[in-house]
Amino acid sequence: FYCSSNIVAGKDLEAEREAYSNAEWTERVEKWKMRQEKRGLVSKDDGGGNDQGEEDEYLMAEARQPLWRKVPMPSSRVNPYRIVIILRLIILCFFFRFRILTPAYDAMPLWGISVVCEIWFALSWILDQFPKWFPINRETYLDRLSLRFEREGEPNKLAPVDFFVSTVDPLKEPPIITANTVLSILAVDYPVDKVSCYVSDDGASMLLFDTLSETAEFARRWVPFCKKHNVEPRAPEFYFSQKIDYLKDKVHPNFVKERRAMKREYEEFKVTINALVAKAQKKPEEGWVMQDGTPWPGNNTRDHPGMIQVYLGSEGALDVEGKELPRLVYVSREKRPGYSHHKKAGAMNALIRVSAVLTNAPFMLNLDCDHYLNNCKAAREAMCFLMDPQFGKKLCYVQFPQRFDGIDRHDRYANRNVVFFDINMKGLDGIQGPVYVGTGCVFNRQALYGYDPPVSEKRPKMTCDCWPSWCCCCFGRSRKTKSKKKGQGSLLGGLLPKKKKMAGKHYSRKGSIPAFELEEIEEGLEGYEELEKSSLMSQKNFEKRFGQSPVFIASTLMEEGGLPEGTTSSSLIKEAIHVISCGYEEKTEWGKEVGWIYGSVTEDILTGFKMHCRGWKSVYCCPERAAFRGSAPINLSDRLHQVLRWALGSIEIFMSHHCPLWYGWGGKLKFLQRLAYINTVVYPFTSIPLLAYCTIPAVCLLTGKFIIPTISNLASIWFLALFLSIIATSVLELRWSGVSIEDLWRNEQFWVIGGVSAHLFAVFQGLLKVLGGVDTNFTVTSKAADDTEFGDLYIFKWTTLLIPPTTLIILNLVGVVAGVSDAINNGYGSWGPLFGKLFFAFWVIVHLYPFLKGLMGRQNRTPTIVVLWSILLASIFSLVWVRIDPFLPKQTGPILKQCGVEC
Repeated sequence: FYCSSNIVAGKDLEAEREAYSNAEWTERVEKWKMRQEKRGLVSKDDGGGNDQGEEDEYLMAEARQPLWRKVPMPSSRVNPYRIVIILRLIILCFFFRFRILTPAYDAMPLWGISVVCEIWFALSWILDQFPKWFPINRETYLDRLSLRFEREGEPNKLAPVDFFVSTVDPLKEPPIITANTVLSILAVDYPVDKVSCYVSDDGASMLLFDTLSETAEFARRWVPFCKKHNVEPRAPEFYFSQKIDYLKDKVHPNFVKERRAMKREYEEFKVTINALVAKAQKKPEEGWVMQDGTPWPGNNTRDHPGMIQVYLGSEGALDVEGKELPRLVYVSREKRPGYSHHKKAGAMNALIRVSAVLTNAPFMLNLDCDHYLNNCKAAREAMCFLMDPQFGKKLCYVQFPQRFDGIDRHDRYANRNVVFFDINMKGLDGIQGPVYVGTGCVFNRQALYGYDPPVSEKRPKMTCDCWPSWCCCCFGRSRKTKSKKKGQGSLLGGLLPKKKKMAGKHYSRKGSIPAFELEEIEEGLEGYEELEKSSLMSQKNFEKRFGQSPVFIASTLMEEGGLPEGTTSSSLIKEAIHVISCGYEEKTEWGKEVGWIYGSVTEDILTGFKMHCRGWKSVYCCPERAAFRGSAPINLSDRLHQVLRWALGSIEIFMSHHCPLWYGWGGKLKFLQRLAYINTVVYPFTSIPLLAYCTIPAVCLLTGKFIIPTISNLASIWFLALFLSIIATSVLELRWSGVSIEDLWRNEQFWVIGGVSAHLFAVFQGLLKVLGGVDTNFTVTSKAADDTEFGDLYIFKWTTLLIPPTTLIILNLVGVVAGVSDAINNGYGSWGPLFGKLFFAFWVIVHLYPFLKGLMGRQNRTPTIVVLWSILLASIFSLVWVRIDPFLPKQTGPILKQCGVEC
């Protein structure tokens, strides 16, 4: 099962040479020689007569260069940005001083609510702004990676990578999309014996099982075609649908003929998959039956055994050219009633254990089923960081930005999320690293096992005799002894949690027994240090942390990956079935300290947070060609439900003991990094002040009151300065990040739309779930497989999330009409105070404009139920306000009535 093949090493060595003309190559070597001469490493007399030796020496020197470099933002762009942030903070202080000391006495409730909302917005801005203080970019050098690890005539030394693809429901996540993701992985530009693709089917679907069988067969023709002609992207659906000149840079005489034949074969493959989908629409009463006549084990999706099927990677699974293909493994973990399976986080932890038993690559790349490899060198980009001899050992993961296909040009609902991926993430990369966003991420396996990063010995700081001795004692204290103790206990300290009590119910174990005993693994660990062997023999401590699998426990000690000697493929498969049994994680640290962390539907944020708290660093990698591309819900209702799920996960983290406000203090999490994590869990609560603030303009227009009293010219300066500082901050942010002003504006609009709808519902659902135990199910975001371009953009789906924004639009429109009517009736003098209220109301309406367009749809028609509910709520609010107007003066004397004619 686990086999290796002959490797064509050093292919990029020649590619490096062929990338330049002879004159350019000679010039590059000469420049290198001049640099060496300046350093005194080479004398002028040594040159001449040995051009080949000079080239070899140059390539060796190039291979010793760093694999990546940090590119700080130009100071001419970042320093003004930081100055404006400080000025804005100072202006905010004076602004709030004025707001608090100058109340609107005729509208005290409105004034009080507005001030509280503004203070919350200011705190939210601080949490969002200051983690962007140190933005950076990074560059990688793929040619140096090849020169260092793929030398000609030597074994390929690139580290193996296990790819994880997760899917739940093939009817909501179309199998053809999953198949394209798998095909792009199998065709990756990486040594085939170092690539393994694991597909997690958490729905135990026979449809996906058959789809992967067809995909494995089609890969035998698709993979050699991609590598022969170096095509991009290597997902056939997206390659053949590109609207570009596909003949550019193609010189092979048979390319057009072979491309046409491959496109025809892919269309036949699509028809086969479509037939499987059509067949799966109606399940037989007796359940699905496999080709050999046996019942499908996953007919009951909630009660079925664990299943593993290896399609590729064994001997004989070759492509049409007779070359080996990467491994492809289907995994469906066991599910039984009465067990908590922890949704996606549980499925990913099952993949960790299966891959550790079968291949045990030191690095893992996880993808959602709708995110394909858009750049075949994505794994190499990550290896430039993870295989760095010094920096790589401290990295827990390399996160790539998410890029999306199928989004309309104007990106109505901010699906691209450009502001987050191109501004916030680059800012975090300059602190301790970007947050983990759930897909497009390459992990260090040791970091997911809950180990601490290696402790590096720091050089003693330089001291001088000019300081008093007490200064050296206070500020120059040596920490050598402490570091040494940490280094000695790092392995055991990472494996054995201190005074951890294992919580959980006692279940009767129905799972399978391990296929190996601990003693059988000893022979495969010859050559490891005695400390590691003695740790392995502490079986109870390891089982308490990792579970009862000696093979898996042994794999956790192999930092470079690989399998213990003396194991066979059949016995490893049995052990893999054991580690995905539903009772395996009982009374272990899985989901608490090991693997993906449980406790939130947004397990990605929680998992990354725990790693950063242990002291690990992460890296944000943005190659010129996007590493991965995926699909996003462009429909308004689906988009709001996606945002609801994210916000609900943040509320769950906020209400747990893992909340960044109190978890991990005294650890290794940097302060600005903590601010960023705090912002990720408190942002849904902004929906409450935001909803109140968007309602205030309508109330002001309906009542004639305002939250700001008449101000002097001096006081108006603070308002003007605040608006100018907000504009300046945005402009300078766009300048250093390269984000367009349209993307920034769409992000601001959807911040309001999501805030008054999805985030608001998430707050109440989260409180009900955590405090009341009322669980709310989230729906899997449907992946687009429609042939109509932007067809889903105009589809309307009823959801209660639409009611609050629609009510706000109607309220503010009614307020504008009422305010203008009142000004017309009262004459010229009432227009001055009206402009401030109108500006406030139009601010709300303009931010909700994309939502209004989404309601109208293609036919510009809003569903009747939304209109009725919104008008009803707006009417009730208006009538209640008129009935109990808090701004009417209260009379204390006798009630005076107007006299008639007979008075």
